[in-house]
Amino acid sequence: MKRIHLHVSVPDIDQAIAFYTTLFDAPPVVVKTDYAKWMLEDPRVNLAISSRARAAGVDHVGIQVDSAAELAELAGRLKAAGSQTIDQEATTCCYAKSDKSWVADPAGVRWESFYTHGEATAYGEDEALPSPAACCAPAVSEKACC
Repeated sequence: MKRIHLHVSVPDIDQAIAFYTTLFDAPPVVVKTDYAKWMLEDPRVNLAISSRARAAGVDHVGIQVDSAAELAELAGRLKAAGSQTIDQEATTCCYAKSDKSWVADPAGVRWESFYTHGEATAYGEDEALPSPAACCAPAVSEKACC
């Protein structure tokens, strides 16, 4: 079963935790000094917030899958449609160990498809990626808005 994923960059992690805890009437399942995550069933969503990104707002969206096979199938569909994906295996990001496939939609919105297979004690390897991208997302060209 798939779960929608939203990663929001926030300027104040404590205020954001209080807000989303009230909104969802549930505490986060992971809390760090720079990160928090809710794994909700209604709506079925993985909401992550962090104070580590470039700017406040939605950083990226995604789809969390339950198996490596589901991830391969989803990434395969994107590639078959002609989309260029950036695949990452055994990466550490957001205090988790995951395999990922990144793609940008036609409007430039970054989508992360991922299968998480363990926890990590560190936030991740964002410094190893090109450009100052948030979390572990690949760089996507910035477009002027409006």
